[in-house]
Amino acid sequence: MAAKPPAKKKRRRKMRLTLKQKKMDPSKDSYSDSLGWSTQVGTTLTDKPKPKAPEKMTIQCEMCGSILQSSKPKNERYTIKCSYEMCGHLNVFPR
Repeated sequence: MAAKPPAKKKRRRKMRLTLKQKKMDPSKDSYSDSLGWSTQVGTTLTDKPKPKAPEKMTIQCEMCGSILQSSKPKNERYTIKCSYEMCGHLNVFPR
């Protein structure tokens, strides 16, 4: 029988155990941690803002003295008619 050829030694692969941090450029990396106290206490992402009710104002009629409630006007000049049937006076604001 013929002699076997000598077996080849397998080369061990060297593993590079370096971190990629050396290759990262800090000027291009803009990530920053935002740790600390939250400014939105008591709210969650699923909470919807509550609708605001229209602001009410109370006015006294100049003629009969009855109390009138109406929503706050958006204009500077506005008129409010007295709801008392006998009076019906128009209150004009501002005077």
